[in-house]
Amino acid sequence: MPPSRLDAVYRSILLTKFFTKGWGSPENLRRIFKFRRVISNRDACYNLIPRDYPILITKDEEWSDCHVLEGQFETPLEKNLPGLIPEETKTAYFQMILPKNWKSQKLKPVCLNLAGTGDHYFWRRRNLFAKPLLKETGIASVLIENPFYGLRKPKDQIRSCLHNVSDIFIMGGCLIMESIVILNWCEQQGFGPLGLTGLSMGGHMASLAATNWPKPIPLVPCLSWSTAAPVFTQGVMSASINWALLESQYFENEVYQNDLAKMVKIIDQDDAFLAGQHFAKHFPASMKRFNKIKDESRDDVNNLSLKYEKDVQTPLNGNNGNGTVQKAQFAEEKAAATLFPLHLISDRFKNSQEDALKVFSFGDLLGICLLPVSKHPLFSDKKWREREALQFMRGVMDECTHLQNFEVPVDTELIIAVCARDDAYVPRDDCVSLDKIWPGAEIRFVDAGHVSAYLLYQKMFRSTIAEAFERYLKKYPMDNS
Repeated sequence: MPPSRLDAVYRSILLTKFFTKGWGSPENLRRIFKFRRVISNRDACYNLIPRDYPILITKDEEWSDCHVLEGQFETPLEKNLPGLIPEETKTAYFQMILPKNWKSQKLKPVCLNLAGTGDHYFWRRRNLFAKPLLKETGIASVLIENPFYGLRKPKDQIRSCLHNVSDIFIMGGCLIMESIVILNWCEQQGFGPLGLTGLSMGGHMASLAATNWPKPIPLVPCLSWSTAAPVFTQGVMSASINWALLESQYFENEVYQNDLAKMVKIIDQDDAFLAGQHFAKHFPASMKRFNKIKDESRDDVNNLSLKYEKDVQTPLNGNNGNGTVQKAQFAEEKAAATLFPLHLISDRFKNSQEDALKVFSFGDLLGICLLPVSKHPLFSDKKWREREALQFMRGVMDECTHLQNFEVPVDTELIIAVCARDDAYVPRDDCVSLDKIWPGAEIRFVDAGHVSAYLLYQKMFRSTIAEAFERYLKKYPMDNS
């Protein structure tokens, strides 16, 4: 199925723009990348936070249909990365939707719900998710305010328009540590079992939080996947980014290229598998394209080599670079470039005099996708500068958000991910599958796009959460006397 048209139309009418001030300072990014290596270690991260971390309860009210608590605390990230977080964002706020009377004094299930993009304050999750979940299943909810949203939004920020790429990583670091604070506090208050969920960005943040909880926990990430990289480089949200600004900043400051780029790594699923997947998806057009490329290659470069851009040629006969490298014309360069989609090209193809002298065997190219891949809508030419800025974006997103860079949750059998089959916000084609990273996790698909799934499948999301809690209780029985 093609990506949802509704997703593209909906995104096009929104005014939200992301990263309007660029990448963020190189020093902030450097600190974030280093701390990611700490926070991705479950024991190290968990032990950074005292079990009795101070929380202030600011509201305790009985409403007509529920019991509501509100509280706040200082985000632990401020203690570990001081000076990085805007002043308004340092305080974490949460709201808890509880039953007026528990059916059991031993069984008090609570699900922590993390907010998706644009979900400010508590009212939307409270009315669309928490209250119906409580009524239908008896599961209570904790709703935490996202950093940079609602009460935590910097004064000069407009709506959800994060100023810097680094802000999305600050948000993630805050939520990982704040989730630990809240889950610890819930245990101390006698609540349990505890679970995690969220929609879209909230689903991914819930997944990250689950990696650092040291106990089995039900997890239901909805409309998210294994990394945020394709969301900002391939999905419809990529059109909301000022790529010209990011490119300019990247090349104006050599720290991005020489230092920060070396600290990140793009994580692709197995290239050979990816090529086969694309081939099957586009067959029979892929077969025609492959034969056309093969014929053009034989004619244009005398059956010896392909040339990437103006500098790199690759012999096709597996002669380990002993063949003669022949100079090709611009038309040949353009044809050869179509063989190598950006997201599968390694750094060795960078345009430099040294690389121009290198020759690679055909074996080096095995697994590179030779199929027609949709051209990124924001890049119409082949200039390396534009492609490298996009490549850096994917690298920093994978570095800080890819689940493969974090630990596997304690019990993956308690994970049920719900995904939209035609999701244009969260592309999945070029990513490592969630169940490959977390063996034992279950993935369910709904026949919808991102927006339509959000609108039509709320009840299914809630029933899936109830099912995950049931799995937990079956596997880890609690005294319900």
